[in-house]
Amino acid sequence: MKYVVLIMDGASGWPLPERDNKTSLEAARTPNLDALAGKGAVGLARTVPTGMEPSSACACMSLLGYDPRVYYRGRAGIEAASLDIPVGEGEVVFRCNLVNIDEGRMGSYSAGYISTGEAGELVAALNDALGSDEVRFFPGVSYRNICKISGHPEVLEAEYTPPHDIPGKPIADYLPRGKGSELLRDLMDRSREVLRDHPVNRERLTRGAMPATMIWLFWGSGRLPEVPSFRGTYGLRAAMTSGVDLLRGLARILGMEVLHISGVTDNVDNDYVAQAEGALEALPRHDLVVVHIEAPDEVAHDRDIDRKIEAIEHIDREVVGRLRSYPGEVRLLVMPDHNTPIQVQTHTDDPVPFLLWGTGIKGNGASRLTEAEGKKTGLFFADGYKIMETFLQKDSD
Repeated sequence: MKYVVLIMDGASGWPLPERDNKTSLEAARTPNLDALAGKGAVGLARTVPTGMEPSSACACMSLLGYDPRVYYRGRAGIEAASLDIPVGEGEVVFRCNLVNIDEGRMGSYSAGYISTGEAGELVAALNDALGSDEVRFFPGVSYRNICKISGHPEVLEAEYTPPHDIPGKPIADYLPRGKGSELLRDLMDRSREVLRDHPVNRERLTRGAMPATMIWLFWGSGRLPEVPSFRGTYGLRAAMTSGVDLLRGLARILGMEVLHISGVTDNVDNDYVAQAEGALEALPRHDLVVVHIEAPDEVAHDRDIDRKIEAIEHIDREVVGRLRSYPGEVRLLVMPDHNTPIQVQTHTDDPVPFLLWGTGIKGNGASRLTEAEGKKTGLFFADGYKIMETFLQKDSD
């Protein structure tokens, strides 16, 4: 038996008045998912425990079968693991977004989806100007970078707001606050001067692209706890394909092979066909492969209904269509990690719909993978991390 987990990041959400009160999943044309739902089991799962942040880190840890209340200690540490950045005693890492601030408001949490190459040049400049024995910046993918701070454990006590939670809002109300925030605010403020006239930003302006005007520090993490490997926990050899450091970091922490597939990205330019075929090529040497696709979440943050629906349709046509055609015994688990409603442009902790399909899975009368269908069936996992055990058990109802 082979297993595939398909994570449609942020694909679920709330009813949209602009689409006859349908959610993006309901509005999308998904014949492959519909066919699987008709023979499989659809339900809802709470991947984000009450009171925890509705981030992909927390939700994906849950989806992959690990209780975030036990193992989750912050997102930046997981991303640091993907980038081989060691985090020792007394060291703290923060996600360091390159953002665009326009007249005191959050213009773009991604600096207009700045390229990885451009971001790398800006991060190098930040290190030259602001780096020291205590502060170091590390490049990641696109706008997502890392700042490591040594000798200041108090910064972990600071309160912060992710920049994608405040599109168009005045940033003064959302800067780091409370104990330990002074150093973070100082670095963020000083970054403005470093970035203001950098050649990368001047070139971006000449072609009408947003400049990166500031860094934004959030999601602080200390040293990560020991997490048992996926193979040790579930007895299966596993691999993952993703275009973002967070998921690749989770894979490494869990002892999964990270698949490097050309064309896999963090947005709608993702090569869905290559990602699906690369996952299928990896199945013979693994028991389980995780396919994480970021695109629906990114465009939902941009409040782009059409592109979110298109991303879901691409996944259905180019990924699900291929996965369901696997010639051997196979099971699929398809679900978003969290909701990203267009209306709020950020994540929420609502339960998400899931679909179980394949060998040994019994149908439960569903017709589509949607929020409403999941609620209608009555199949519900209050502890989302338990869905993995059900997915892998020999007989599934």
